[in-house]
Amino acid sequence: MNSKTTGGIKPKHQRLVLLAIALAALIGAGLLAAYALSNQASYFYVPADLVKERPEQGRAIRLGGMVEKGSIKTRADGVTIDFIVGDGKARVPVRYTGITPDLFVEGSGVVAEGRMEGETFVADNLLAKHDENYVPREMKDMTEAQAKAVVAETK
Repeated sequence: MNSKTTGGIKPKHQRLVLLAIALAALIGAGLLAAYALSNQASYFYVPADLVKERPEQGRAIRLGGMVEKGSIKTRADGVTIDFIVGDGKARVPVRYTGITPDLFVEGSGVVAEGRMEGETFVADNLLAKHDENYVPREMKDMTEAQAKAVVAETK
């Protein structure tokens, strides 16, 4: 009979310990990544939500709504604009410095990325939205048959 002892743990138990360590490391890495991303996340607000629950000053957020008619005002520097974003329930003043997208007009939808500074939302980026009836400028004066022919040519 062989009465020698190996002095270590059995291979089956070694695999279980390694699996437990790998699983703990994977969960730890996931939690660390989630924590790191939570500080970089950009939350989306509509004006009613923003008025009801203000984020802390300087936090990166997105504001979405409609640009109110008659609210776009260009400042003397020529590149800074002030306008109001509303959703029918609340209004938020917005300031943006830069070149606006072509689709950015009064009465259109907009998503502004930026942060709150006092009562004003300071946008770093503007994303203009169009409705489901959007037609490119090049196709605006075409008949429906001409537009279908152009679309067919591009396929």
